[in-house]
Amino acid sequence: MFEGAYVAIVTPFKNGKIDEETFRNLIREQIDQGTNGIVPCGTTGESATLNHAEHDQAISIVVEACKGKVPVLAGTGSNSTREAVLLTQHAQKAGANGALLITPYYNKPTQNGLYEHFATVARETDLPIVLYNVPSRTSVNMTPDTVARLAKIKNIVAIKEASGSLQQATEIIDQCGDDFTLLSGEDGLIWPLMAIGAKGVISVTSNLVPEKVSRLVALGMAGKVEEARALHFELMKLTNALFIETNPIPVKTALGLMGKIDPELRLPLCALSGDSLEKLKSVLREYSLI
Repeated sequence: MFEGAYVAIVTPFKNGKIDEETFRNLIREQIDQGTNGIVPCGTTGESATLNHAEHDQAISIVVEACKGKVPVLAGTGSNSTREAVLLTQHAQKAGANGALLITPYYNKPTQNGLYEHFATVARETDLPIVLYNVPSRTSVNMTPDTVARLAKIKNIVAIKEASGSLQQATEIIDQCGDDFTLLSGEDGLIWPLMAIGAKGVISVTSNLVPEKVSRLVALGMAGKVEEARALHFELMKLTNALFIETNPIPVKTALGLMGKIDPELRLPLCALSGDSLEKLKSVLREYSLI
């Protein structure tokens, strides 16, 4: 189910609240330009500063906008296992097609703790679960051995791998087999990871250029090596610019400059610094986005 180009979509705010009309417009544009699925309430969606009502609201908006068109993979992770269960159960009731769960942050669980966390959530929902490993955000790395243990659980079906390690990704693919899907969690590694067996991406860059990201993934899946490689390098400067400061600061700033959203962020995230803003503008002009 979870293959192709998925967008880790931003959550647009206006005057401190979710901007529903803008949110729906963003989703419609993603679908029209070939994105294979929508991921609300992830890191890019500022899930850490959404309260429970807003979290549920965002997922419901996306489910309604995507119904009958593309799958919704709802971010429902937490550093509290009980909270992750509740968020995942709500996503199931709202009609999401799957749940994306980050490794618990701040707690620094052991590998066995990670296993028990995800196994517990899996028992409490019928939704397919996609694991999310991003040690730069959580201070804990989920090892290939732990992923392989979890892959034996029926409704744990995939991983968004963002360790940055091709070796680790290789080991996950080798240990988990063809029935378990690895998705790139880093836009700069979409093509390299697909070359070793990844089946897509959950992308930040798709917020700006969904057609190009979905095309890159399609080329990779079709084994069109030279074309995929060329597009990988074409997107490199834009992708790098979107991580010039903490995600989602640059991508929301870019969408604001493109006139698509009010680039409102929630503290502790704040506006892009002056030097970074000028660099981002320069890259956006180079790609004819502004």
